[in-house]
Amino acid sequence: MRKQIAAANWKMNSTYQQGEKLMDEILGARIKLTPDQLTIFAVPFPYLLMGRSEVAEEKNYHVAAQNCHHKKSGAFTGEVSAEMLHSIGVAYCVVGHSERREYFGETNAQVAEKIDQCLQNFITPLFCCGEALDVREAGEQNNHVALQLRESLFHLTAEQMKGVIIAYEPIWAIGTGKTATTAQAQEMHAHLRSILSEQFGQSTADQVSILYGGSVKANNARELFGCPDVDGGLVGGASLVGAEFVQIIGALKK
Repeated sequence: MRKQIAAANWKMNSTYQQGEKLMDEILGARIKLTPDQLTIFAVPFPYLLMGRSEVAEEKNYHVAAQNCHHKKSGAFTGEVSAEMLHSIGVAYCVVGHSERREYFGETNAQVAEKIDQCLQNFITPLFCCGEALDVREAGEQNNHVALQLRESLFHLTAEQMKGVIIAYEPIWAIGTGKTATTAQAQEMHAHLRSILSEQFGQSTADQVSILYGGSVKANNARELFGCPDVDGGLVGGASLVGAEFVQIIGALKK
């Protein structure tokens, strides 16, 4: 079975103390994950060491950075490299989130470089893709995500691709309260897997976890995760509510 993943993206939210309390609450629920399940907390940079300490004794619980720079090092004041993340034991990193693309102008080419930096530093990239509302309304969503995958992932070998997690973000459903129907989610996830199959082979495509990232909540997680090609979720707002995220973790396929 592919890894089933509940990934929390805190974005730019919570103080250090609030984040510590939140992790204590979630980990205090003592949800035992199977070997095929992962929970990942993508926390702000200042909280990475705290997060690592919190999950140190927990099996299959990990922390992730929310971003990294696309260059190895250099005069990039305020930026953080994949090499730096690796040096403090961070093993996962969100790459190409829609907010990075929209607000900071990140391109598919830069995202490809970030993927490379992560893999070179033994970090699993959590690659985000997805379409805005106007693209969906024009019926161009399949072509749009295919271009994102082609320009950011197709330079990888099949073996490297197995070390990448994909998160599909219908941008029109992020923070809006709207959620893709289970049919829409499954349709897009199956499309993404078919793209991977064409480029890397079916065996590789079947091993890549594809998460849904659009307003996942406790009341819709089990239905979404029940789709054959949906392998968990990248969760925003609901991951900041301990009781809610605990239920989302519990909704993962076993």
